[in-house]
Amino acid sequence: MADHNEPQRRIAAATAIGMNALKPMIRFQVSMLRMWADSIEKLAGNYEKKLEETATTIEERDQERAA
Repeated sequence: MADHNEPQRRIAAATAIGMNALKPMIRFQVSMLRMWADSIEKLAGNYEKKLEETATTIEERDQERAA
């Protein structure tokens, strides 16, 4: 008697193998996205810091002119 579940078992096994093969690639992509996000946060922080420094410099210059 033939097992009617055999094709389903094969598909399930192939799917499991495929998913296991994808895990390292997905983890790598996630780590790259985290690095990219960290870099963008640092860039934004540096930009904000420079903007504040520029605003302070302009305020000081304006106060010197007013005095």
